[in-house]
Order: sequence, then structure tokens, then C-alpha cells
Amino acid sequence: MRVIVADDALLFREGMARILTEMGFEVTGQARDGAELVSLVRRDPPAVAITDLRMPPGNASEGIEAAAEIRSFAPGVGLILLSQHVEVHHALRLMNEFDGAVGYLLKDRVSDLGTFAADIRRVAAGAVVIDPELVARLVGRRRERDPLADLTDREREVLALMARGLTNAALASELFVSPKTIEGYVRSVFTKLGLEPGEREHRRVLAVLQFLRRQ
Repeated sequence: MRVIVADDALLFREGMARILTEMGFEVTGQARDGAELVSLVRRDPPAVAITDLRMPPGNASEGIEAAAEIRSFAPGVGLILLSQHVEVHHALRLMNEFDGAVGYLLKDRVSDLGTFAADIRRVAAGAVVIDPELVARLVGRRRERDPLADLTDREREVLALMARGLTNAALASELFVSPKTIEGYVRSVFTKLGLEPGEREHRRVLAVLQFLRRQ
């Protein structure tokens, strides 16, 4: 699988490129900022572009702006945003404005190589992948009239794993239950969150958005 890496920190960028190569990915380019990333993708689109969220010149949201531009001309390219810290508003923007094939991960995530590689492949396949730390932080917080309050602990666990991009089959494997049981949990989550069949958007993404918005 072909990937491009973008980060203004040379050591991090080179280190990630080496790690990805060792894991079997083909690193076709490296960029120092958003403009260079966009240029590389225009010239030779990869399966996934992995970029730091904050890059020069402003070290603000250049990574996500570059991702938005890439999505406008290369919708088939998966996009993974890496961040030093959990920034909920950026995660919300990714899930609201990008139609799948996108991920938001903390840089520490790279140290878990097997999971990181799996996340890249899920994004390439069209999934939405949100960092488990962000998911755990938001799922664990409750507020008055929170629509998530009706979920059982098990249903919250299922929702958290759904936010990581796991399919029903993967959920069953992760939780050591049958696919039928998972179908029941997922159906119950949708019902309790008021997500009926026929919604225009994917109900999994809508379910995740509901708890991300209640930060």
C-alpha cells in the first residue's frame, strides 16, 4: 500500500517513513508542510496521506486544511491526521465534512505498530477511525439530558469500538461474542440514539457524532 507522510519535524517524519517501510508500506513521498503535501498528492496520489495536524507556517490547522484540499481533487485518497493532543473540534470537523476514509490519531499511537498499521488499512478501505483515547474520554463523560445516558456499559463499549472503525465481525472478535449478539447491541444503540433505518448518512458515523458533540 502506497502512503505519503507529512510533518515539519524531520526526525519524526523520517522515523515514521522508516517504520512504515518496515511494516510493508511503500512510502512514495515526504512533505514538510501542507502545500508540499498537496503538491505530492496531485503528482502521484497514494492510498493514504498521513499528516501532522499542525504544520508551518502557522502551526494551527494546516494539516486539516491540506486534507480538505486533497479530498476536493482526490476523493479516493485516505487521510490520517496526527496530533500531539486531543482536539475535539478537529475530530468533529473530520467526521462532519469528510465522507469516510479519514482518521484522527494521537502521535503516541504510532508506537503501537500493529494497531497503527491496521488503522491505516481501515482508512484506506473507507472507514472512519478516531483515536481510542478521544473515544474513551468522551464516552466516559455524562451530562444532563445526555442521549447516551440510556446506553448500557456494554453498548457504550460497542459504540467506542465502532468509532475506531471496527466492523460487526471485528466487534464480535474483539468482545468474544457472536455476530448475532453484536447485531443486537448495534441495533439497540441506534434505537436509543434515535437513528432509524433510512437515514441519509451512515448510522455508525451519526452515532459516533452524538457522543463526540457531548464533550
